[in-house]
Amino acid sequence: MGYTLTEKILMRNTGKSSLQAGELLTVKADKVMVHDLFAPFVIEKFREMGFQKVWAPDKIVFVYDHLVPTSFSEDSRHHKIADGFATEQGIKAVHRSDGVCHQLMPELKYVIPGQVAFGTDSHTTTYGAVGALATGIGYTEMAAIFGTGELWIKVPPTLKFNINGNLPEGVFAKDLILRIIGDIGADGATYKAMEFGGTTIEGFSIASRMTLSNMAVEAGAKFGVIEPDEKTYEFSGIDGGDYQNLRSDPDAGYEKVYTYDATVLRPLVACPSNVDNIKGAEEMRGTRIDQGFIGSCTNGRLEDLEIAARILKGRKIAPYTKLIVTPASRSIYAEAVRKGIISILVEAGAIVNPPACGLCCGRSGGIVADGERVIAANNRNFLGRMGGPKSEIFLASPATVTASALEGKIVDPRNYFS
Repeated sequence: MGYTLTEKILMRNTGKSSLQAGELLTVKADKVMVHDLFAPFVIEKFREMGFQKVWAPDKIVFVYDHLVPTSFSEDSRHHKIADGFATEQGIKAVHRSDGVCHQLMPELKYVIPGQVAFGTDSHTTTYGAVGALATGIGYTEMAAIFGTGELWIKVPPTLKFNINGNLPEGVFAKDLILRIIGDIGADGATYKAMEFGGTTIEGFSIASRMTLSNMAVEAGAKFGVIEPDEKTYEFSGIDGGDYQNLRSDPDAGYEKVYTYDATVLRPLVACPSNVDNIKGAEEMRGTRIDQGFIGSCTNGRLEDLEIAARILKGRKIAPYTKLIVTPASRSIYAEAVRKGIISILVEAGAIVNPPACGLCCGRSGGIVADGERVIAANNRNFLGRMGGPKSEIFLASPATVTASALEGKIVDPRNYFS
């Protein structure tokens, strides 16, 4: 029996010629990321463990995104502690307000195909979109990596998702991943790898692929991976010749294979307060909303802002409704300005925030009150995620979010693409 993409990358990392699901391995970290929220805790644990020097300063990236701009005086303490540690240890890759960590790591080519990466955030799975194995860990585990460069993991079984055909107009990668999570459940891939393939995925941009890998963790996945191809190599700035073996074998052993026809998919909404509580946008038509949100490491990329601008051009957001837009990185924001996208959003009445996690993690940038409803393009709709514990969060694609903000109620966005 052959090997899956996940197993191939683990074999590449460890030098093993064979392995199997359930086996315990000690892997070497190619890159690690710590964001500002957890930086002080990682540093404290690092010192408690008795380490003096990090194993490789050039393999550590600090990103300030959860507490940017600072909302509480204590937030600045996190940044000062991280700055001091980075200076002491010679860590040069420190990004202050450059964007969301999971956008920056692939965008700035810190993570490339075939690597194994860890981050102090569950959505580190995003990097699987460029053919890497990446997952979120706690700050104690990260402190151990800081000191040793290694971490043990268990080889996960792989679920394969074959998706073929072109998505209909008004249907996007977010709708696809919501459909998958709705089918397998929020615990359907717990400590498993989700591998996405098929002609639909081949046609996706890297940005759309990142949406899939990002939300793999919402089904409990350890990894969410996609085989690298020419699009990946160009995005990552590498010669693909050395990466041709980074693909699953034809006889790879999957725990289960799922097959989807992309042509029949429709716009979907994850209803409060579980990400697998999936309904069609047309079923939720008319549900009043108070606010829309486009942003985060799931859907704050340029193509997402372009979709919003396409719908909003020449139109105005509904009265008593807010639309918060937060680009995922500084470069995305700048490109959206150059293309006139930001002007269209602002003229329609949207509020544009600086690149950061902001509303997605409930820290700043549009917190909602009890009794309010928000439809959002991010990844989680847990109780209290975006503010008051009695607020309601609906998850959807940027198209559905934008169309709903225009009408002040949930609508099917396909009417805006005809």
